[in-house]
Amino acid sequence: ATAAGTTAERVALHSLHQHNAPLVDAAVQALLPDIAVVDVVAAEKALQDVAASLATALKSPQPVTHLATGEAEVTAVASNRRVQVVDGKVGKMRGSASKDPELRALPEGLVDPALKTISFWNGERKLAALHYYATHPMSYYGDGMVSCDFAGIAREQRTREDGVPHLYFTGCGGNVAAGKYNDGSPANRPVLAGRIHDAMVASEANAKRIPLTHIAWRQIPVVLLPDPEFPEERMLKVMRNPAVTTSQRITAALRVGFIHRREPIPFTALHLGDEVCLVHLPGESFVEYQLYAQAQRPGGFVATASYGDGITGYIPLERSFQEGGYEPTQAYAAPESETVMKQTLSQLLQQLP
Repeated sequence: ATAAGTTAERVALHSLHQHNAPLVDAAVQALLPDIAVVDVVAAEKALQDVAASLATALKSPQPVTHLATGEAEVTAVASNRRVQVVDGKVGKMRGSASKDPELRALPEGLVDPALKTISFWNGERKLAALHYYATHPMSYYGDGMVSCDFAGIAREQRTREDGVPHLYFTGCGGNVAAGKYNDGSPANRPVLAGRIHDAMVASEANAKRIPLTHIAWRQIPVVLLPDPEFPEERMLKVMRNPAVTTSQRITAALRVGFIHRREPIPFTALHLGDEVCLVHLPGESFVEYQLYAQAQRPGGFVATASYGDGITGYIPLERSFQEGGYEPTQAYAAPESETVMKQTLSQLLQQLP
């Protein structure tokens, strides 16, 4: 925000959430000094590099006269992780990859199949393109190598082909991953990348070009309450217990950090004319929130980026906590957050006066 000459609530900064990327939370590192949670020097350099890039870009701003919006269905990438529900409880789950033939044979489940693209133009000159798609963006991980994975491979290919920057945002992919279509083998990464690339090309081929008449930025400060099932006193005991696993201690520290959160989280939306709205959400929001956002503007173009402020962890639905499964164990906000999320989305997506 300082580099842009503005305030923090007018900045939307998102991660893609590849699991090989490092966890960055200085507060957690302070709570767990005996665990190397994050390389603080490297994290600070990354922040400064982002700010420096922004400051450099602002030295040569470009006018935007038109937008082009399009979408295309992605084939055989996203699948819901919570499709096996028996007697109201989630059973075995497939993650970003699965070698279990029974899990891979289960239905795709609820996803948003559309990859959405918005490009910015100065007259007939294309300046940049933004792509949005909802799924965990990794094919395999755990080897310690930071990678842009299949989403980044597709994005970089489009940049080379097009000669202008292409950016990629992970949508509300908290409960969505490639597990039905991905066995986790290195050979499958370029296959998934090719499917995303094909959708990027198709979405631009179907693009609708419109003049950009006006711009508005809407932001709503939101307070999500912590989950009362994980009180601070108990989390502090877990966090300080060297006998429990490192991951359990880190999770407990993340919960403590969320409980201590003093400032609201800004939920924001960029309105571009009367039809286009780009929505920015925190955490690992479930795909249902993205679909809900789109339903607020029937006939409009709504693209949603999640994975903003990561302090929330997952943001499931209220019923998810009764269903169980993995995500509620890494959700730091209360089950009632669904109501707040949907009320806020409705306000963000109201037509401009």
